[in-house]
Amino acid sequence: METFPVIDLSKLNGEERKLTMEVINDACENWGFFELVNHGISHDLLDAVERLTKEHYRKCMEQRFKEMVASKGLEAVQSEIDDLDWESTFFLRHLPESNLAEIPDLGEDYRKTMKEFALELEGLAEQLLDLLCENLGLEKGYLRKVFCGSRGPTFGTKVSNYPPCPKPDLIKGLRAHTDAGGIILLFQDDKVSGLQLLKDGQWIDVPPMKHSIVINLGDQLEVITNGKYKSVLHRVLAQTDGTRMSIASFYNPGSDAVIYPAPELVEKEEKESQIYPKFVFEDYMKLYAGLKFQAKEPRFEAMKAVESTINMGPIATA
Repeated sequence: METFPVIDLSKLNGEERKLTMEVINDACENWGFFELVNHGISHDLLDAVERLTKEHYRKCMEQRFKEMVASKGLEAVQSEIDDLDWESTFFLRHLPESNLAEIPDLGEDYRKTMKEFALELEGLAEQLLDLLCENLGLEKGYLRKVFCGSRGPTFGTKVSNYPPCPKPDLIKGLRAHTDAGGIILLFQDDKVSGLQLLKDGQWIDVPPMKHSIVINLGDQLEVITNGKYKSVLHRVLAQTDGTRMSIASFYNPGSDAVIYPAPELVEKEEKESQIYPKFVFEDYMKLYAGLKFQAKEPRFEAMKAVESTINMGPIATA
């Protein structure tokens, strides 16, 4: 069986750069996921993020989650639940402007640490987008420019905890879906597993590793790369033991960014019958909100139906 791709990012600076780039490209083409070690984010910062996130869950979220479970009678369910996830979450927005100061119950230490963490992840996301450009033969910075829109990219974090579940065969931690956005950077629990991706018809575990950052590609990169790289179905299984921490940060296009396949990646004969649509990112997100747990292909088809109304100006290079 193929092993899940784990990439040592520090090897980009030495003799193994070419091989490392090939592994990244293979992961993007054939997995839609890979795991980074030696990514440049300090272990001390990651440890602080994990400690403060788990403390915040115990202090502010755990009781609320138990009350929700009790109110819906979830501990006694007898048949599969397909409209609910076994997760406790809150959301942080970083770009174009932060809402960190507005989130209730966050201690000052936690706010400061998450702000620092977001800045580190933003830099890593931009580095990765440039590496993808290199592998795709696109001009350096192309993907970052596409993501810009008029106000820069959108960037936010979903902080999730998956508590022990009495009926993991009937309730998913998080139902199967592809991510709508650009590039996703995940800091996950290294002790409690649960994240899986679908590859060649099989569900494969994404291995929990201390201090690693898991990367996956969203629907927007599938469109921009004209299907060379694809977003992949993934899910979280609920577990009977342990609370799994998951901090997923989404580096996405700006709300008014126009998304379409990079012209360099579209073959001449495809130009007339382009497989992927052109659309404004915000319009795609509005559609996705109601169809997250359904197949992505009908979303692309729905966007095709409205693409003729989009003004296709040149990508700003500022």
